[in-house]
This record gives sequence, C-alpha cells and structure tokens, in this order.
Amino acid sequence: MLNERELIERLKQRDEAAFKQIVESSQGLVYNTALGIVQNPEDAEDVAQEVFVQLYESIKGFKGESKLSTWLYRITVSKAMDHLRKRKRKKRFAFVQSLFGVNDELVHDPPDFVHPGVTLDNKEKAKELFKAINGLPEKQKAAFTLNRVEGLSYQEISEIMKLSVASVESLLHRARKNLRKTLESFYLKNDQ
Repeated sequence: MLNERELIERLKQRDEAAFKQIVESSQGLVYNTALGIVQNPEDAEDVAQEVFVQLYESIKGFKGESKLSTWLYRITVSKAMDHLRKRKRKKRFAFVQSLFGVNDELVHDPPDFVHPGVTLDNKEKAKELFKAINGLPEKQKAAFTLNRVEGLSYQEISEIMKLSVASVESLLHRARKNLRKTLESFYLKNDQ
C-alpha cells in the first residue's frame, strides 16, 4: 500500500493501479458527500464518476498544498452543485415547454429523498430534514452537508470551500437558523 504522496506521483504518471487505489479508498467519501448534496442515489453516482474523471484528468495540476481528500471534497462539492444547477435549468425549461404546449407531459418533483443510512422509524423526520436542507442556498447547503453529514471541522470546510473559517461559521449559523425556521413549521403543523 502506497502513501498519499507516492500515489499522487504515480497517478501523475497515469498509473492505473494508483488510480484504482485512490478510487477504492475515496469512493465512500465522494459518494456520501455528493448524496448529501444532490439527494438522489443515481445522481450521486453520476457526480462521483465525474469527480474521479476530473481527478484523473487534473491530477497534474495538484500541487499538494492540501490533502488529497480536501481536494476531492472540493471537486465533489463543485460537481454536485453544478449538477443541481443543471437539474434546476432542465426543470425550468421543461416547465416553460409545458406552458407552451410543446411537451404535454406534466413536470413532477423527484420523490422525497431519504438517506440510505436513516433507520425506518426516523424516515419521516429525515425526509423533512433533507427537504429542508435541499431548500437552503447553495453555499449553506454545501457547508451544512460537509459539517453535519460528513463530520468535517470548520477548518476542513474552509479549505474545501476556499472560505475563511469565520465565513464557514456564518454559513453554518445561517443554515441552522433557516433549517430551524423550516422545521419548526413542520413540527407545529404535525403536532396539531
């Protein structure tokens, strides 16, 4: 088993065994982060594939100023956010098409997302939580997912998102505030 520096150097030489080792050791990190952001298993798989393609194509530009995992998180967050933007554009385009009668099919929201790690008795709460997370602004959603789903520190998130630690703290504070507002209304509505 090679250390990270050796792996990176071999990958820069296009060594397939090194690439395979990086993919195997990092696929959980990449997939879970993508899943937390895009909230769809198939989309998360697509994002993960894009991340590893970019890793392979861009490794020569990796200077080693951060850990490889930090760089992978950064690529994953970026690709996941790009995926969400594309999905929103497609949804808007489909809606506009249906308005003008070009496409007679109704546009439906994707089914409610529940992370696979959630136990059965918590599925309803988790569904509402992920719906609320999905409604957060992009940067808040990314920071919250990295912190709460992936368990990363503020410092690690600041490196991944290329923000100051204070900015990360602010994003997480606003995300929690927005989630509290959204979820309070859900719980108040369901307690009656």
